[in-house]
Amino acid sequence: MLQEGKIYIPKDEKLRVEIIQLYHDVPAAGHGGKWKMTELITRNYWWPEVTKNIEKYMNGCDMCQRIKNMTEALTEKLKLSKVLERPWIYLMVDFITKLPLVAGKNVILVVYNRLSKMMYFVATTEKTSAGRLARLFRDNM
Repeated sequence: MLQEGKIYIPKDEKLRVEIIQLYHDVPAAGHGGKWKMTELITRNYWWPEVTKNIEKYMNGCDMCQRIKNMTEALTEKLKLSKVLERPWIYLMVDFITKLPLVAGKNVILVVYNRLSKMMYFVATTEKTSAGRLARLFRDNM
């Protein structure tokens, strides 16, 4: 059956995939761009959503994905980190939890001073309140 001078392919997924394979997988024309494949196939064949079927087939082709141009924008240049001027301005604080109970303590408060690159460790418990944590920090740093 002809549709606008082209062979109409009925709703047979296997047949449609076979036609795309014939144009896509041959060494002479294979793995071309989506527009090239669409142009080659639609010269002779037509079915509803032919371009979507071609795109779907090419998205599943390993070779096409490996040779495809990357269209993402380039990342911007690296920026230098801000130079630290005074100690105790930039700190990183974390907890080491779920430790075995030793002398009534099972958590370690870790404070890292980014300027001096020194670490401070303070033993505490999991049930330490925010006020108690502030006092620990004040008394030990």
